Amino acid sequence: MCQLLGMNGNTPTDIVFSFTGFCTRAEEHKDGFGIAFFEGPGVRLFVDAQSARTSPVAEMVRQYPIRSDNIIAHIRKATQGRIALENTHPFQRELWGRYWVFAHNGDLKNFAPRLHASFRPVGNTDSELAFCWLMQELSKAHASVPSIPELTATLRELVPQLAAHGTFNCMLSNGEALWAHCSTKLWYLVRQHPFQRATLQDEDISVNFAEETSAADRVAVVVTEPLTRDENWVAFRPGELKVFAGGLPLDH
Repeated sequence: MCQLLGMNGNTPTDIVFSFTGFCTRAEEHKDGFGIAFFEGPGVRLFVDAQSARTSPVAEMVRQYPIRSDNIIAHIRKATQGRIALENTHPFQRELWGRYWVFAHNGDLKNFAPRLHASFRPVGNTDSELAFCWLMQELSKAHASVPSIPELTATLRELVPQLAAHGTFNCMLSNGEALWAHCSTKLWYLVRQHPFQRATLQDEDISVNFAEETSAADRVAVVVTEPLTRDENWVAFRPGELKVFAGGLPLDH
């Protein structure tokens, strides 16, 4: 299946180290990649239907330390929908005057919801269809941007309806927080003071974060499989929805 990577920090942070390790997993997941960086109300979204191992766009991202406090990345192994740009995650929509970004790992069966005109898929993946349905239902549940706890409560009602159709590991962000749902497999860690050295699982590359950060910095990283071999990754429970804000998981 596809691979997910998300990051939420208390200050704009680059993801070059984690993204480098993440891209090595595109050997088996070569049907496209994408990454979205929130910067204030704006989003930089890069997608390519090529493998992240060979894509010039991915190489540019690896060399370009874009700083963001909310990031979602995805490498695709297609299950539904042809290999094409319109089917490449993450997907982006506007709701309540904010951008929303979504990526999905899994496969939904017999999912054919009724959609109104505001949210329609451009491609033909189950993932984009699920995102459009989520946006539609959020817009029906709230008249304007709700608080993070209110959004989390609504998502806890909506996401199980999607997961009932199959595997639904996903990440969603509006630039204020990062929501992550686990059907089968997700892991997270929080990097904060005192920082230490970390070594990638799939590459012989390490970084001493104590030399790259300040004592006030904090970042949560969420991923399908742990990226480093010497950090304490925490497994999600199947069916668990977590929200991260300010670089920490919130207990809502």
